[in-house]
Amino acid sequence: MATQAKRRRLAGSMGGGDADPDPVAGFLSWCGRMGLELSPKVAVSSQGTVARYGMVARETVQPGELLFAVPRAALLSEHTCSIGGLLERERGALQSQSGWVPLLLALLHELQAPASPWSPYFALWPELGRLEHPMFWPEEERRRLLQGTGVPEAVEKDLANIRSEYYSIVLPFMESHPNLFSSRVRSLELYQQLVALVMAYSFQEPLEEEEDEKEPNSPLMVPAADILNHLANYNANLEYSPDCLQMVATQPIPKGHEIFNTYGQMANWQLIHMYGFVEPYPGNTNDTADIQMVTVCEAALRGTKVEAERLLLRERWDFLCQLEMVGEEGAFVIGWEEVITEEELTTTLKVLCMSAEEFREFKHQDGWEDNRGEDSLTITDIPKLRASWKQLLRNSVLLTLQTYATDLKTEQDLLSNKEAYAQLSWREQQALQVRYGQKMILHNLLQLTSK
Repeated sequence: MATQAKRRRLAGSMGGGDADPDPVAGFLSWCGRMGLELSPKVAVSSQGTVARYGMVARETVQPGELLFAVPRAALLSEHTCSIGGLLERERGALQSQSGWVPLLLALLHELQAPASPWSPYFALWPELGRLEHPMFWPEEERRRLLQGTGVPEAVEKDLANIRSEYYSIVLPFMESHPNLFSSRVRSLELYQQLVALVMAYSFQEPLEEEEDEKEPNSPLMVPAADILNHLANYNANLEYSPDCLQMVATQPIPKGHEIFNTYGQMANWQLIHMYGFVEPYPGNTNDTADIQMVTVCEAALRGTKVEAERLLLRERWDFLCQLEMVGEEGAFVIGWEEVITEEELTTTLKVLCMSAEEFREFKHQDGWEDNRGEDSLTITDIPKLRASWKQLLRNSVLLTLQTYATDLKTEQDLLSNKEAYAQLSWREQQALQVRYGQKMILHNLLQLTSK
């Protein structure tokens, strides 16, 4: 299988007017006016890229070379848009769980403005009506293809939050400023599309240490940077400075090769959920599989024989909840080389497998123990775990695998049959890659717990 990520990008007008016959030329001209400098060694292109638009190397690029610099005046945000003053004055009324409302209102205003200075930038954005995020899939298709992956549940939360945010904050604000927002942008459907676009194409500036306790920064739209596609084995990275944002090469990029940024250490379920694409197996080295915390509790309960044992187990689970090691909606996250939630899973296995006397002592100490490292839960050390721990982990993995609609062998057969795979729809292919990667990680755990 190919290891490249694929993010479908489609040219088209965002504002509803006629499409630019040469959107790349228009965008590059706009970049020149904005002071956005592209290295002569790179080019925006639809040729030789994994998606509709990308950036490729015209000449060989060495690590540390500057690919382009984006002055802060060229960033599109709640502060740089034409209604920035209003958004700042009304900031208190625009608070939301996502923190994205000011930027989204800025986009809603600029997209319908006939003479928006951002129009050449918008011309390279994907068509809003053709975004591939699972939130736009029919619910039946989403559940059928992504059952067990965690994506349907995440999408349902998104849709509920988007609807609530739109009707309680965004629509009232637009209706109170009818001269700034035409009736054609007062639409829940359009708002949902813009949320997905911001989710996929915006950037979050890193916080300084002293700012960590403050309200997080709002997302930014970064022209040129959002043209780069993502790959786990990326070759460029965005660096922030007071005057500009700089895309810098992190490894050699041969002439003609595509330049890839990183969106972070994203598992495939996160990529499909937030960006609408995945990295085909085995390309995504950041892929993970989740074991729901309640699934481990259920596996432990199934191992009890009498009511007294079940009551004691429930007491241990409640204590783990008090320690904030587990939660009813939480998950243990397993990667290829590490257990991301090592402390939480280690403590949970330890507590649920304790004898009654050990638990009384553990509870008496409020969960504090002298841990000398004998209970490491790195992937390579899983075979060395105590037998009771391995059995509980194994049973939890088996329960997790039951949540998928198909088994691993069925999907292996489909992936190995190139003709059958090619006949799948794009969504079916993406969903298959999500499921397969997760199941491979879980089956790897099964092997480790059987040693």
